[in-house]
Amino acid sequence: MIVTSENITSKQRSKLKSFASKLSPVTQIGKGGITDNLLKTLSDALDAHELIKVNILETADDDARNLAENVADLLEAVPVAVIGRKAIFYRYSRRENFTHLIF
Repeated sequence: MIVTSENITSKQRSKLKSFASKLSPVTQIGKGGITDNLLKTLSDALDAHELIKVNILETADDDARNLAENVADLLEAVPVAVIGRKAIFYRYSRRENFTHLIF
């Protein structure tokens, strides 16, 4: 089953958060907001890792939760959590020969 934001359980969300605690942010969102280049970078990172963490700077145009939800919608990803100014995203990778997260 492919996990979406509509069918993710609290146990799955908790497990993904625990996996993400060990991750370093792949990029940051600042005053430039959500750009095509940012979305390409995040999409590539999700394809490569399935689970990523992103820093949201204080200079960003919107609050962290709204930005995370917008980015998740645009990437068709699950916004796992927003903790402070860090957002965690998950998207099932369709790459061949990929070892998927088990949670």
